[in-house]
Amino acid sequence: MASLHVFLCLLGLVALCNSACLFVPLEIKDMNNPPKGCTDRDGKQYDFGSEVVIDCMSCSCTNDGLSCCDMIPSPNTVMIPMECEMIVNRQACSFKLVLKSDNTKECSFF
Repeated sequence: MASLHVFLCLLGLVALCNSACLFVPLEIKDMNNPPKGCTDRDGKQYDFGSEVVIDCMSCSCTNDGLSCCDMIPSPNTVMIPMECEMIVNRQACSFKLVLKSDNTKECSFF
């Protein structure tokens, strides 16, 4: 029974690595004046080769476009033990799993 618990916890840790990603292809409007970087949905431009954090998404700008992956997994994609809950801090772009009974204590998988 203990090995099943360890397996489920490891599976949950693997799920933490999964995150939502998106890709915004480079838009070339004028072939005589090609873009010098990528543009996000707010119109802000980033140089090719740059890596930035936008709305808790880790993004990189390439000649193909802007590629971004969420730094915080969705609760739907994470296997959270029943006694735990996910606390998200969007200002710090971080999260932690804590005990529901005492959110000052982080969940222990082992």
